[in-house]
Amino acid sequence: MSAPSLTPSKAANHRRNPPRAAGPAPSGGRFAKSLKRNLTAHGFLIGAVLCFAVFSWYPMVREFFLAFQKTDGGTTTWVGLDNLTTVVNDPAFWQAWRNTALFTVLALVLGFAVPFAAAVVINEFHHGQGYLRLLVYLPVMLPPVAAVLLFKYLYDPGYGLLNELFKVFGLPEQQWLQDPDISMFAVVVASTWMNMGGATLIYLAALQGIPGELYEAAELDGAGILRKIWHVTIPQTRLILSLMLLMQVIATMQVFVEPFLLTGGAGPEGSTTTVVYLIYQYAFNFNNYGAAAALGLLLLVLLAGFSAAYVKLSRAEDE
Repeated sequence: MSAPSLTPSKAANHRRNPPRAAGPAPSGGRFAKSLKRNLTAHGFLIGAVLCFAVFSWYPMVREFFLAFQKTDGGTTTWVGLDNLTTVVNDPAFWQAWRNTALFTVLALVLGFAVPFAAAVVINEFHHGQGYLRLLVYLPVMLPPVAAVLLFKYLYDPGYGLLNELFKVFGLPEQQWLQDPDISMFAVVVASTWMNMGGATLIYLAALQGIPGELYEAAELDGAGILRKIWHVTIPQTRLILSLMLLMQVIATMQVFVEPFLLTGGAGPEGSTTTVVYLIYQYAFNFNNYGAAAALGLLLLVLLAGFSAAYVKLSRAEDE
């Protein structure tokens, strides 16, 4: 078989522009083109990384070193575990941990269950869901100081709205923020109202992703609303419930704003002193940044250990 012949014009082009040997493009050229194409994205990424490094990672690393240092008269020295010993021997240390654990338990009972119940109720409405979502999210949009001042008015023993309602129903008036037995409960109620909006919307989005056929099948089996919630709603939202539980524990263990603004931090007989408020006292009242960093490091280790154990148990259940 003879080779195909070239026309005169094609032959001339072939002589002027001989075909190049096929081969991979230089790696340097590909990298330069990729860098030029993604330069804007890299710029935004570098900005975000720098913000995290300056405002998140550097304080964490600095806290780790501060926990083992002491500054006196402008001179910084390494003191080993002395800061930790100072913190543990403080009588307020164990009280702060007990109060923080109590706040966490009460916040899980109210702050974890109430948003889920509110989401279930809102999900049952076929009309006006947008207004209900706005209504439940309004407290989150309020500045924390404004929301706390509102509750200080509600809890006031002289003219507060809650005691006025108690009078109407013939119930005894309460010293909401002055009684050490109920002050922590009052703080939890305020915190739940202030922060439940975001969790409610997350639960509502998860509920709206459940197929309606599952509820129809449950109704055909004669299941009531409680059985549908227990056998359909909760299993279908188990993943988001687990994630929100973990986030709830981490957030409540770091509570500071509500007790600080409602009861001045310590509260009656130290009943609302939390771990984070004790860190604040060490740093800004006692000017002992080493002890504050040591206590913060203890809290970090505890929360990291809880998170790791929780994730491991969750994976074991899934398997």
